[in-house]
Amino acid sequence: MNQDTYNSYSHKTSSDKLVQVAQIAAPYKNRPEMLMTVIIEVQKVVRAFSEDVAAVIAREMGLPQTQVYSFITFYAMLSVKPRGKYIIRMCESAPCHVHGAKEVVKAMEDALRIKMGQTTEDGRFTLEYCPCLGICDVSPAIMINDRTYGNLTPDSATQLIKQYIREDV
Repeated sequence: MNQDTYNSYSHKTSSDKLVQVAQIAAPYKNRPEMLMTVIIEVQKVVRAFSEDVAAVIAREMGLPQTQVYSFITFYAMLSVKPRGKYIIRMCESAPCHVHGAKEVVKAMEDALRIKMGQTTEDGRFTLEYCPCLGICDVSPAIMINDRTYGNLTPDSATQLIKQYIREDV
């Protein structure tokens, strides 16, 4: 796979992490239906899917690397770019928009001093949009890693971000 075709890979992965990736993927040789299982386990080991990680998964599972890359880039919860320890996903559905998501986003950007799609310099926080979180009854809503928060206001979002900055969650 050449870098011109798949230029969204943005980093390298250490050899010790690649060994772990190989150990996760190897038991699923010639079992393409297990790719999601492998990806979920690998995501616990690496901050982002580098070209090296995709190559190891492909080799160990007996899949084309382009298939692994397509899979990784299809799902919003996966990334080829390093993300923060805390991934803050803002729902961009209509109910969230109508109930003040724009103001909540602005408050979070101000609190973290980054814009949507960016990661803080210390690598702790990433802000990004996502499709509907399925909790429209409490919009606007966000998800921080695996936890959801709804009925947000700019003030409550700022307070929540401050809790995460203090690691008081």
